[in-house]
Amino acid sequence: MAKDPILRRCIATNEMLDKNSLIRIVKNKSGEISIDLTGKKNGRGAYLSKSQEAIDKCKKNHLLDKAFKMQVPNEIYEELYELITK
Repeated sequence: MAKDPILRRCIATNEMLDKNSLIRIVKNKSGEISIDLTGKKNGRGAYLSKSQEAIDKCKKNHLLDKAFKMQVPNEIYEELYELITK
């Protein structure tokens, strides 16, 4: 019997997608924001589609700031753009 895919919602597009097709961004207990490529880091997670449009919308509307209730550094967005262009 095949396992059902684990679905998560993209904060920019509101689409329910397979966890493996999204990028997870994490805020840990000390308030540091990082990109979680393993999907296993501890902390509050937010998921984002692997597309330029989703990252643009997320940055423009400050969706990560809202999800984590703090200002997310621009370096995180730069890392996200780098990830999707590889």
